[in-house]
Amino acid sequence: MAEDITKESNYSASNIQVLEGLEAVRKRPAMYIGDTGEKGLHHLVNETVDNSIDEAMAGYCTHIEVTINEDGSVTVQDNGRGIPVDEHKKLHKSALEVVMTVLHAGGKFDKGSYKVSGGLHGVGVSCVNALSTRMLSQVFRDGKVYQQEYEKGKALYPVKVVGETQLRGTRQQFWPDPTIFTATTEFKYDIIAKRMRELAYLNAGITITLTDLRPDEEGNTKQETFHAKDGLKEFVRYIDRHRTHLFDDVIYIKTEKQGIPIEVAVMYNTDYNENIHSYVNNINTIEGGSHLTGFRMALTRTLKAYADNEPTISKQIEKAKIEIAGEDFREGLTAVISIKVAEPQFEGQTKTKLGNTEVTGAVQQAVGEALNYYLEEHPKEAKLICDKVILAATARIAARKARESVQRKNPMTGGGLPGKLADCSNKDPKECEIFLVEGDSAGGSAKQGRDRYTQAILPLRGKILNVEKVMWHKVFESESVMNIIQSIGVRFGVDGEDDKEANIDKLRYDKIIIMTDADVDGSHIDTLIMTLFYRFMPKIIQEGHLYIATPPLYLCSYKNQAREYCYTEQQRQAFIDKWGGGVDDGKNIHTQRYKGLGEMNPEQLWETTMNPATRLLKQVTIENAAEADDIFSMLMGDDVEPRREFIEKNATYANIDA
Repeated sequence: MAEDITKESNYSASNIQVLEGLEAVRKRPAMYIGDTGEKGLHHLVNETVDNSIDEAMAGYCTHIEVTINEDGSVTVQDNGRGIPVDEHKKLHKSALEVVMTVLHAGGKFDKGSYKVSGGLHGVGVSCVNALSTRMLSQVFRDGKVYQQEYEKGKALYPVKVVGETQLRGTRQQFWPDPTIFTATTEFKYDIIAKRMRELAYLNAGITITLTDLRPDEEGNTKQETFHAKDGLKEFVRYIDRHRTHLFDDVIYIKTEKQGIPIEVAVMYNTDYNENIHSYVNNINTIEGGSHLTGFRMALTRTLKAYADNEPTISKQIEKAKIEIAGEDFREGLTAVISIKVAEPQFEGQTKTKLGNTEVTGAVQQAVGEALNYYLEEHPKEAKLICDKVILAATARIAARKARESVQRKNPMTGGGLPGKLADCSNKDPKECEIFLVEGDSAGGSAKQGRDRYTQAILPLRGKILNVEKVMWHKVFESESVMNIIQSIGVRFGVDGEDDKEANIDKLRYDKIIIMTDADVDGSHIDTLIMTLFYRFMPKIIQEGHLYIATPPLYLCSYKNQAREYCYTEQQRQAFIDKWGGGVDDGKNIHTQRYKGLGEMNPEQLWETTMNPATRLLKQVTIENAAEADDIFSMLMGDDVEPRREFIEKNATYANIDA
């Protein structure tokens, strides 16, 4: 015992490591930006642009220019007030240097400077600075250009004046550190464009210009300008553009309740899904929260009161012998909710669920008042909404009967397990996974090649039902869809819950893996299955359970010396470059193209696509719900032209990552 105490006594102040300045960010970057992959890389742009957006929300900025430079750096310039450059009294250095080199320093903590601000992590541009090999800050204030440069978060010299100008604002340029972002430091134009478009819609009147100076194969550069004069009105029309509108009006609300600015835009369409996109301080709250609860409560109460008090509608409901539930009012609804909260409290799986309880009542009051006024002023549109609600209630009751019918046929709990399912022997869901496999042939190989203890196989024959274009009860009449639902252990309408709310408490597998051929048909099946989960079981995606397997496209070999599975055309070319000097002579190098999973024997399927140690899985996320929703609506909807354009543009990639 004495020996143990002696060992512990060596633990002294010298053992305590203090990370100074921005070293903590470089040591644990994922803590500050989520991850160091593609998502984290693009978060650097978002953090920098957020500063400019905060200036816009405070009423001082109208233009933001984002440029992807030829050397791989990004520049963000605005016409706001410009970061202060005078001396910080406490730290005795320029305020610009404090903002750029000290964590949690900035005007957002002073409520006199900013009432509300964006940015989920609250670490701001100093974090971008820490994770960049080089950063250049320029401030245009008082007719002068102030400048400071940094390397990995450390200032190279004090702030200095480098010129005169008539401009006002801040210009930031940064070069991401490849030792931090080891996967890639290449910015993707489309990812940045999606966020800039979203920000323009959420902040009416602001102009954001995105320029990509990197020339494409034909030597062309790109530029887009995002500006929405009508803000959310335009946003909800953009989201709903691939659907048929029930009526052309946008129900629009812009007000302030209990000191909380609230903006809501609503449209109804002829589809059967609810599409609500909620934002707090420009952050996409993909898990909803108190603002979404307030919106739903107001919608249900106001529409129900209107239907009960309108004689012709109440008679219709009575005649149909139905009872209307909350979810019926939301069928065919597309809405964008955007609120501003001084001190948001986030919770949930991805820290994007609003927890501020005071927001529920504020949103409920605002939406209730505005919706009630709209219904009274627009009786024709109100009648169309109520007719749609009655149809939804009828379909919901039919769906319940269809589910009950299936469960009667399978008296086991949850409706039993499908006969086609080859289950695994392990009963701990956290250790188990299920493969949804295209075709009986590939399903047979997968059953033979799998790890029977942890891996289950469900073969799917042909393409499953396109759930985007059918009423709810039709979904539960589809054998292939019910096989998936029953296999994974999802239940609907449990213990008096919303009939359309998927209960995943008894989920039987931690990973649900879609495994299809690496061709356009396989990609279409991927999309159909993802649409099923996105529309009916979004919690499975939100909680990170849905994946897409990546089978190889080629098996390449060189004589008897080398053998390699290639998942992309680039990998195949790299193999040829390495072993054949860039030439596939057809003699020494042999390339086998896999047209489908069925062409692989069980051992190959295990080795390439199923073995957790060697396989490549893509996790399906709903990072950008509006974008995912847009893709699904376009691919699965009635509008042929945009679908054809999308397929022509993306056919070579043969997959859609939501």
